[in-house]
Amino acid sequence: MTQSFHAIVPAGGAGTRLWPLSRRGEPKFLHDLTGTGRTLLQATVDRLAPLADGVVVVTGERHVEAVAAQLPTVPPANLLVEPSPRDSMAAIGLAAAVLTRRHPGEDIVVGSFAADHVITDQAAFAAAVRTAVATAAEDYVVTLGIRASEPSTAFGYIHVGAALAAGAHQVRSFTEKPDAETAAEYVAAGDYRWNAGMFVVRAQVLLDHLARLQPTLAQGLARIADAWDAPERDEVLSRVWPGLTRIAIDHAIAEPVAAEGGVAVVPTDLDWDDVGDWRSLAHLIDPGEDGVRVLGESDAVLALDSGGALAVPASGRRVVLLGVPDAVVVDTPDALLVTTAAHAQQVKAVVDRLTGEGGALI
Repeated sequence: MTQSFHAIVPAGGAGTRLWPLSRRGEPKFLHDLTGTGRTLLQATVDRLAPLADGVVVVTGERHVEAVAAQLPTVPPANLLVEPSPRDSMAAIGLAAAVLTRRHPGEDIVVGSFAADHVITDQAAFAAAVRTAVATAAEDYVVTLGIRASEPSTAFGYIHVGAALAAGAHQVRSFTEKPDAETAAEYVAAGDYRWNAGMFVVRAQVLLDHLARLQPTLAQGLARIADAWDAPERDEVLSRVWPGLTRIAIDHAIAEPVAAEGGVAVVPTDLDWDDVGDWRSLAHLIDPGEDGVRVLGESDAVLALDSGGALAVPASGRRVVLLGVPDAVVVDTPDALLVTTAAHAQQVKAVVDRLTGEGGALI
């Protein structure tokens, strides 16, 4: 059988920890957060296009027009629209199932790569993906393991096991975001990697695991995929999709298959960031002569004695920082956030509070 590699880009979520810039209607993957002139979504597809035989983007009804506008080189048929969020397993499984039906007789390898991550080393990324594709051909579910540069509690961890062929290793286990003491132990041990949530696997192997471990979800996705390129798509989607099991691929496939010895990891030292909050974003922006990092027009910000601060002038107003080192100031037309880098992870709590008040600003 002819082998092909297709990249799947789940483009969902709201990026609530980057509020008020990132909103449900315009989440972080639709923004240029690094000053390159390309949004996170566009940069993701730019990285993948040279490596893949095709790119499929799975997104929601609310975002499909913006996604299509940002990705004119992606064929409309490769924009798969979810009626509602059902977590990553449904999105990735749908794309894999549709691809197997569109390419009968091909041995399809699929790779899932989030739309809102920043990777600056294209050569290292390409090398890791090629190794992952080669390893997936041996029927492993393969993930990329990012070098843990610090004992972060914001990421999950991969326990790296015995070496396999071509630079891959067995995965002993996955661990969800640990506490600070445990994270420090992992980094000191040297055989743990950050879990970036990137998975590469033969499509049929993925669907077989899904049928075994999550049969109800697998059956629902199969019914939808059978109808995807047919006139009855909308009817089947509206009937079947709401009942699909809501579960992440990590819990549905990666963790149980790792316990069986069926998951491999490709360790890589590439620069990677999931831009999870304002603090992590600040690390991606070079500071000016005044020590302040600005996302947007630097002329819109006047800063005095505020080294280490981050300013996002997105309202058209002048933003002045005076004596507030390490502050985070995000100024949008309808909402102003003033916090510190140390409180960056707690922005989600603000969004939850606003949601309870009616959600007009989210």
